[in-house]
Amino acid sequence: MSRSRLIFAGTALAASALLLTGCSATAASGTNSDVDAATATSADAFGGLDGLIAAAEAEGELNVIALPENWANYGKIIEAFEAKYDITINSADPDVSSAEEITAAENLKGQDTAPDVFDLGTAVALDSTDQFAPYQVESWEDIPAENKEESGLWVNDYTGLMSIGYNEDLVDAPTSLDDLLGADYSGKVALNGDPTQAGAAFAAIGLASIQSGGSVDDFQPGIDFFGKLIDAGNFLPLDPTPATIASGETAVVFDWSYNNLAAAQDVPSWRTIVLDGPAYGSYYNQAVNVDAPHPAAARLWQEFIFSDEAQNLYLEAGAYPVRLAAMEEAGTVDADAAKAAGSAPAELLSPDTAQTDAANALLAEQWAGLVG
Repeated sequence: MSRSRLIFAGTALAASALLLTGCSATAASGTNSDVDAATATSADAFGGLDGLIAAAEAEGELNVIALPENWANYGKIIEAFEAKYDITINSADPDVSSAEEITAAENLKGQDTAPDVFDLGTAVALDSTDQFAPYQVESWEDIPAENKEESGLWVNDYTGLMSIGYNEDLVDAPTSLDDLLGADYSGKVALNGDPTQAGAAFAAIGLASIQSGGSVDDFQPGIDFFGKLIDAGNFLPLDPTPATIASGETAVVFDWSYNNLAAAQDVPSWRTIVLDGPAYGSYYNQAVNVDAPHPAAARLWQEFIFSDEAQNLYLEAGAYPVRLAAMEEAGTVDADAAKAAGSAPAELLSPDTAQTDAANALLAEQWAGLVG
């Protein structure tokens, strides 16, 4: 719940020469024993998915980072991957930000504990593209062009709606942003992270912008709204966690809908609303670490993430998977999960790469001074 990350997409280049271990197992499966998994751009390099599975199982491990169990159903997704393959997932630092994911990869380069894969948001991904290796999953054609970098350096995986979670035992339900400026919300309104580093917080500024006369082209009204919230004494500079929500310390939280919905499982009085009017959504992104210590397992993780099984698990948590339209057409959507998630709003706004860059530059100029 407390994981803070940045959103959408990035571009870049790729690959290192990290040799595949366990070549005897790969050769036994009938694939090329000379495959360099670190430069493989699709399962074809392994002779197909079965060859990739054999190579990944020969490595035997996968290192993930910044994947809380209650974030977009990652607990179940990790369990499902381990149950399907003979691979152990090592999950490190689940609550760190996207920026800290990249820092970990840089600091641990060349070590067995470095992250193999990333799940990142926009600004950090855009600033870190030299850290990614290109890979195209077998379901590549199901993913719209606008949701992927053409070589597979990054691929959108899921999105939610920016929402407001609140404890109905402590505050009244807000029906507009202006409600949050009232005295009843004094010291109670939190962001999930720093918007210059954290995707959920960045999106909260975006939501405030489109709800305050701005747009995805103009985040200034959103920054101005949070300035008013700070001036009113209602902004709480504390990252929310399940513990702070349970204790009531963070009584109101801007966060993704799937996170606020998950919080209600442990706090019966926790409610989630998506404000009337334009909604704000944005995708997170999968990427393979160019220096992945388990390069075959990293690529198998991508195949799994974009499979029907994992995409339906995102949906089960209220996150909309990127292959949803293709799965609906193919009849492979989990009907119960789709019903629970509900339809996305008619007016769902999301910044493109250029808009994200501009918003991030504006936040970099103003946010520290605003909260300082």
